[in-house]
Parts: sequence; C-alpha cells; structure tokens
Amino acid sequence: MRVCAVVVTYNRKELLMECLEALRRQTGPLDAIYIIDNASTDGTPELLKSRGYQDGAVVESPLDGREIIIRYVRLPVNTGGAGGFHEGVRRAFSDGYDWIWLMDDDAEPLPDSLEGLLRYAGDGIAALANLKVSPDGRPQYIHRGFFDFNSFRRVVRPVKDDDLRGETVEIDHASFVGILINSDSVRRIGFPRREFFLHYDDVEYCLRLRSTGKIILVPGSLILHKEAAAGNITGSLPGSRIPVVPYDKLWLRYYGIRNQTWLRRKEMGRGRFFIFMIRAVLLSAAAQIIAGIITEKPFRRARFVLSAYVDGLRGRFDNEKPRRILYGSDNQ
Repeated sequence: MRVCAVVVTYNRKELLMECLEALRRQTGPLDAIYIIDNASTDGTPELLKSRGYQDGAVVESPLDGREIIIRYVRLPVNTGGAGGFHEGVRRAFSDGYDWIWLMDDDAEPLPDSLEGLLRYAGDGIAALANLKVSPDGRPQYIHRGFFDFNSFRRVVRPVKDDDLRGETVEIDHASFVGILINSDSVRRIGFPRREFFLHYDDVEYCLRLRSTGKIILVPGSLILHKEAAAGNITGSLPGSRIPVVPYDKLWLRYYGIRNQTWLRRKEMGRGRFFIFMIRAVLLSAAAQIIAGIITEKPFRRARFVLSAYVDGLRGRFDNEKPRRILYGSDNQ
C-alpha cells in the first residue's frame, strides 16, 4: 500500500513548514509529499529549497529514518484551493499511489493521524477523514457532516458530539483538510473540479466519492487546523451591529455563492430551489447595500452578489470576473 500527502499552499510559507515537519513525523507509512504551490509570492520556493524540500528530494522521517519523496509543483498562476487539489490528486493518482491524503498548508497532523486512518482502510471505503480540531483542541464540527440540500441555511449538516461516540462514523462530507482518498474511487470519478477555485469544491467531490463507497470519520484521529481570522470588520447602524466583509476581501465571497448555487440547482428539488433563490438573492442584495452604506459602494456590492447567483445558475466559471466587477470594468 503506497500512501502520499498532497499539500496546497499559497503565501503561508511558515505554516507550510510546520505542516511538512508534522508529515515527516507520522508513525503511519507515508511514501511521498506533493507540495502544490499556487504561485506564491512570499519566498516559498526559496525557503523550501533551503530546507531540503525541492522537487525530487528525499527526506527522512526523524522517527525511523524512512525515506519520503518530495514532489514540488509550482503552478504558473494562483488556481485557488480547487485548482491546487485538482493538480495534486491528478499527479498522485498518475504516479500510482493507493491512498492520497489532502490538506491545506495551515494543517498540522498529529504524529498518529495517518496511522489512525489507515487502520480502517479497506474495500468499500472511498475516503477516511481525520477529526479537525483547533489549536486549543476544540473540534471543528462544521467541516464534517451530512448532506442536507433541503436546508436553506447550509448544504452540510455538521456532526455533533452524539455522532462521535463510536470508533468511526459514516458521513457524507469532509473538507479537504485531513481526508484520505482511495485511488480506486479517483479512478471512477476523476479529480476535484478546478474551475470551482474556492469553496464547495470539497462538497462537490464528496458527492461523487459517496457514489463509490463510504466516507468514514475517525474521531480518534486528529488534525490541527490553524485557520486565519475571518477578516470581517464591524460597521454600525443606529441600534445595531452588523458584520461587514471589507471591500478588498469581498471578491472571495463570489466563489461560495456561485458554487453553492450551481450545486443546489443540481441537488435540490425545483420548487424548493426556486424559493431558495428568491430568498437568497433578496437577503444577499439587501445585506450588501446596507454594508455599502456603512462602508462604500453599496450598488456595486449588490451587483457583485447578484452576478454570482446568475453565474451559478448558468454554470459559468469565470474566476477572474469578481475582480473585474469590483476593481475594473466588466461589460459582459
């Protein structure tokens, strides 16, 4: 059984180093690490080289001296998390690895994280998932759960404490931080959708994975996720406090709206999807107009979110569009 890890990184070189060192300390058999660099501009390639992580290098596990092959791939442009995982899974599958372990650069698996997953690898298993926890040990339930496309609030219902009492629990979804994918499933369903760029690429891929077998969460196998702050600021109106996404961060919202809309159109019943769209569009546009009154450019904000919903309906995946709307001309 050949196992590799795929780490997608962008401009977080110090966190990346912590992730790579944690991978080297795994008690489970890890044969290779694929580092997919989304055109980082913070000196990531130079730091990797100085630490011995250049493409084709072989590093040793400090635990038992086991050799781990390094594959470093620097993409010419930033393709987002979705593009990075597409590239990593494609390469690892092509190189013949049996299990492919995905994570972002801000993940830090515990020494026995991989070993804890591989204990349950077998026939009928499409993927295995670590339980994600914050650095203070609190479970990040929102990243593991069950599909619920009938809900207007979210498409994945998170696991709860009661779900985690056994050694394992069968789930529908696990984010791309700490999910170990069976290459037999990859052979049947292909790779993550790179055109998603950010957000819901893991949901879409898990929908396909579930068609090939079970996704199993192993609560006793933990992976730390050192998420950055959300980046919101707080504006105010008389009598209320309203969270506002800063204008220079708003472009990130486009992908979540577009991709969720595309998924809901496929998975939701037609009547319920129509109600969802009316509700979501009105609430989102109103929220952005209020945010714009607090900060700046209310109508450009509203046009921005409306465009994301329209593109989700049409299945249009133009990943440069949000920047054009917010910061340049877009006559399309």
